Amino acid sequence: MRHTLLMLSVLTGSSLSALSAALAGQAPGGAGVADTPISHRDRVYAAEQFSNTVSVTDPVDNKLVGVIRLGDRQPGNLSPLYRGQVLVHGMGFSPDHKTLVVVSIGSNSVTFIDTATNTVKATTYVGRSPHEAFFTPDGREVWATVRGEDYVSVLDPATYQEKSRIKVAPGPGMTIFSPDGEYGYVCSSFTAETAVISVADHAIVGRVKQESPFCPNIAATPDGSQVWLTLKDVGRTMVFDARPPFSVLKSLDTGPITNHVNFARTPEGTFAYVTVGGLNEVKVFRTDDFSPVATIPVGALPHGIWPSGDGARMYVGLENANEMIAIDTATRKVVAHVPIGQAPQAVAYVSNAVPNGDGASGLAPLSTAGDAVHLAMRPIGKTGDAASTSVSLFEQGLTQVLQAAVAGLDPKSPYLLALSDKADGRGALEPLANFMTNPAGSAIVNAVGPIRQIVAPNAREQRRYLVIVSGSADKIGAPVQTQIE
Repeated sequence: MRHTLLMLSVLTGSSLSALSAALAGQAPGGAGVADTPISHRDRVYAAEQFSNTVSVTDPVDNKLVGVIRLGDRQPGNLSPLYRGQVLVHGMGFSPDHKTLVVVSIGSNSVTFIDTATNTVKATTYVGRSPHEAFFTPDGREVWATVRGEDYVSVLDPATYQEKSRIKVAPGPGMTIFSPDGEYGYVCSSFTAETAVISVADHAIVGRVKQESPFCPNIAATPDGSQVWLTLKDVGRTMVFDARPPFSVLKSLDTGPITNHVNFARTPEGTFAYVTVGGLNEVKVFRTDDFSPVATIPVGALPHGIWPSGDGARMYVGLENANEMIAIDTATRKVVAHVPIGQAPQAVAYVSNAVPNGDGASGLAPLSTAGDAVHLAMRPIGKTGDAASTSVSLFEQGLTQVLQAAVAGLDPKSPYLLALSDKADGRGALEPLANFMTNPAGSAIVNAVGPIRQIVAPNAREQRRYLVIVSGSADKIGAPVQTQIE
C-alpha cells in the first residue's frame, strides 16, 4: 500500500488520469468495483417534485436529453380521477444499472423505470409518504422507507410486490447499504435514531443516536468503513463507524438546510461532498481526518448529489434554480449548468445506463416543466446582492408553487411570509404562510397562488413585494427580510 501511494505521488497528471480506472469504487459501489470513465452511455437523473418529472442528462456534453413524465402539474393532479404521480422525489438504481427506482411522496408510489428505454415497467403503491428507495447490493430487494409511518417496505424487484416490512422507529428517511451488502443503514426524519439492519434476516443489530430527529439523507463510503448522515434541521453532518459497535466518529457543523452527502474516490483520497441549501454551497471534507478542504458556491438551494462512475465529477441538483450542475473534483469548480425540471430533489448517476442507441426513446422535451421565476430576499438594512433567502415560483399554469429557502433568522422562532405594497416591507401586508424556523434559523416555506403576476419585477399592476416579518398572521411584527428587486 505504501509503495502504491508513493508511486501515485510522483506520477504526472496525465499518468494519474490513465490510472483512474484502477482507483476503483464510487458510491454506492464498493472499493473493489472498477471505475467507469464518463461516456455517452451514462445518464444523470434527477427527480423533480413540482413538475413531476425525471430529467435525463448525458454527462459527456452535459446536455439534457429529455424528461420522463410521471405526472401532471397542478391543478391537473388535484382531480379525483388523476392517475399520475405527485411530488416525484426519491431515487435509486439497480446494481446492473438497468432499472431506476423513483419514489413519489404525494402518491405513495415506487416506480420502476427501464434505463435503456426510459419506460415505466411497474408502479408499486406503498404506505403513507415514502421518501427514498434503494436496491440491496445483490439486487434481490428494494427497500423503500415509508417516512409517514414506521417501517421499511421491502419490495421484490422481479414481481414489484411488497414481500415484507421491517419495523423501525417512526419516520424512516432513507436507507443505504454497506458495499458488501451485510448492513442496511436507515436514518430517521422524525426520530433521533438510525437503525442498522442485517440484510440477510432483516433484524435490527444496532442503533445510532442522531443529534436531531431530521435526517433526510445517508451514504456509506466505498471502502465500507464509514456512514455519513445529514441533519437538515440543525445544520450538521454526523459520521459513524460502519461496523459494530457503530460508534459515532465525528459531528460536523455544515450549515443551515444541510441536504445530501456523497463521496468521490480520487487519487488524492476519498472526499465527502455535502450540499448546504441555506448557504447555497457544497462543502468538501476529507474522510480520513474529517478536515474541510473546500467550499464551492453553486447556486440556489443545492439538494441531491451523486458522483460520476470515475469520481471525476459530482452532479448536484439546484432545487431553487431548476438546474443540474457538474463539479470537477480535481479543481473543485463548477464546470457545467444544465436546465432541468422544477425543484430537483434526489440525483443519481448511472454508468452504462444506455448500452445501445441514443437513449432518447420515451423522453419528452423539457418544455413548461422547467418554467419558473427565481427571486431572492435579503435582511432589512443590507444592500447589494447578498441574499439570505432564495425564492422560486414554479409555474403550474395560472398559479405557481412558491418555495422559499429561508435562512439567517432566529432559531425556533415564528415568522410570516407575506406580500407588501411597499418595497421596504412596511406597507399593508397580505399573509401567505406562517412558519417556524428550525434550530439552525432556517426553513423551507411553501405557498400556492397567482403570485408571480404581482411580485415579478415586470409586474405592471398591483405590484407587491415579498417580505418576511416576525410573528404570525395573528400577531404581525417588524419586517426582517425583503425582496431584492
